[in-house]
Amino acid sequence: MVEQYFDLFEDVYVPGRWHLDDPIDLRGQRFEVGLFRRGEPSHIKGPLHIPLDVPGKALDFSRAGTSALVVHARVAAVLAELAPGDVELIPANVEGTREPYFLLNITHVVKCIDDETSDEVRYVTPAHGLPEQIGEYRSVIGMRIDPSKVGDAQMFRTWGWVAIIVSEAIKEALEGMGVTGMRFTEVTGPSTISAEDRARSQKLRELLETAAAAREEAWRALGSLDTEVIMPIAVGGAWPGQRQLWSVIRRETERTLLVTHGLSDSFIESLKPSVGFGLELALEVDAAVKDISKGWPPKLLDRVADEVAEHEHVREGVKAGLFSMEVSGKGMPKSLVTEEGRVAVLLGVESRSLPGHFSTPYGQVRLVTVKALLPAELEYVLEHGAQGHAELARRFAESGEEHLSRAKRRAVV
Repeated sequence: MVEQYFDLFEDVYVPGRWHLDDPIDLRGQRFEVGLFRRGEPSHIKGPLHIPLDVPGKALDFSRAGTSALVVHARVAAVLAELAPGDVELIPANVEGTREPYFLLNITHVVKCIDDETSDEVRYVTPAHGLPEQIGEYRSVIGMRIDPSKVGDAQMFRTWGWVAIIVSEAIKEALEGMGVTGMRFTEVTGPSTISAEDRARSQKLRELLETAAAAREEAWRALGSLDTEVIMPIAVGGAWPGQRQLWSVIRRETERTLLVTHGLSDSFIESLKPSVGFGLELALEVDAAVKDISKGWPPKLLDRVADEVAEHEHVREGVKAGLFSMEVSGKGMPKSLVTEEGRVAVLLGVESRSLPGHFSTPYGQVRLVTVKALLPAELEYVLEHGAQGHAELARRFAESGEEHLSRAKRRAVV
């Protein structure tokens, strides 16, 4: 009988769950982001400290930061028994609890993804601008592995793709204990997708990747593009390709530019080439932010992007010229938040350092700047309307910070 294996995911849908930050060593230093994705022993000595990013319900299995895995002692005991040669368990103290935890480092990598039975696989090519990853997987949909290539590994990472695979014995042991924070998807056996669905999926992927490659080329012309994109926990919504992504661009001026990466996808329903909503949004801040995903700029851009995606009158207003709007101020700098708890933005301010449009194989896409307004500037707009928009844009240009968003500055009115 062929051994069954399962893809292990973090269950991000646990209500009220905690979120953990990057581990810190005894010297108070954070670890390198990719340290625990290499599939090799780290030789790190504990105990480590795991700060809480968002307090909440403690889980038996969690991610800490972007790469580290943290497990309760009872999960660690199962893995030490069933997969002793596949894991490294480093003692860790999690902020806010006295329960024993360990940082889990999976030390085994297996090249076993079955390209033929997986629903769809695509590879990194020279065109993607990632020379160190050429030949690795760029996407794997409906992954299946070849059990004959696994050997005696009970827990391992897949070569060329970020996935954690466990044996049926480990899955059953963990589920039998009622562990929290985990979910499993079988990755053995034939594909469940039909030939028709496979063809549709392939066409959709080609549309999305063609658009994404064109955008990435445009982003690289603006600065150094981060290799990883930002995505929310829940994806979909009203975005054309039902994938909400943001890219980060490091600028020569020590500024950080955050751009939406999907509003110009083709519409998933029609499967016809298009530029979606015909625009992408750009928000720039005046600092070389190391981890911009945890600051206020992506929250603001996320909220603005959702309004653009969900409301046609907003899109029409943006396309017509300067357009102002308000979104929730939760988690925003106090200097930007109005008495009503909102934050205003001005969209479409012309920039001397950013293009107004860029080209894709499916047509021109407008790059729309997002400028965070101070409450006094919002009041000015509400009083003067379209003329207020134009006057604010003129004064922003005079200040030399036409599209730049800053929480600490003086109002221009």
